[in-house]
Amino acid sequence: MTSDGEALLSVRGLVRAGIDIPDFELAPGEALAVVGPSGSGKSLFLRALADLDPNEGDIRLRGDARGAMSAPDWRRRVTFVAGESGWWAERVRDHFEDWEAAEPLAKRLGLPEEAGGWTISRLSTGERQRLALVRALVQEPDLLLLDEPTSGLDTETETAAEEILAERLSVGAAILFSTHDEAQAGRLANRCLRFAKDGAAEITSCR
Repeated sequence: MTSDGEALLSVRGLVRAGIDIPDFELAPGEALAVVGPSGSGKSLFLRALADLDPNEGDIRLRGDARGAMSAPDWRRRVTFVAGESGWWAERVRDHFEDWEAAEPLAKRLGLPEEAGGWTISRLSTGERQRLALVRALVQEPDLLLLDEPTSGLDTETETAAEEILAERLSVGAAILFSTHDEAQAGRLANRCLRFAKDGAAEITSCR
């Protein structure tokens, strides 16, 4: 909770077709792992929080109601990284306001300095995934919504990504991330939002 006892994220009565979400709160510096079988609703849930699909509910960020914000304002503070993010320009650096500021994070994730000049068409799936994560991190949002952020990464790069996410938590951001890796869920989060095949979900311990 914040110093005045307010949650960073509060979710009440979230309604989105195909999923059944319990009410919950997320404190500054807290991660919540979203786990469950493929097709159970993990991505639908993250997209609903990002307000990318039709949904209803009382969703608040640091006490501010989502419905009182414009969509661009909400998405600046709540950044969603899909399993396959969109790319709209020819070169990597054109997707960043300041590629030089992003370079240190890119290097930590195993990407060279010259990656900014690469064309999007030459990127592997893992490189796209890492760059999408960097693109989200440099915006320094209050809340990161990550859909299987390390699924295409090798062990070394996955470890680097988890270290960066842990650092972001240490400065008060919050993270919701989906994963099929129970060990990863336990490393980054104390609580898991567990989905069943029918889309119903419950909050449990990850550890």
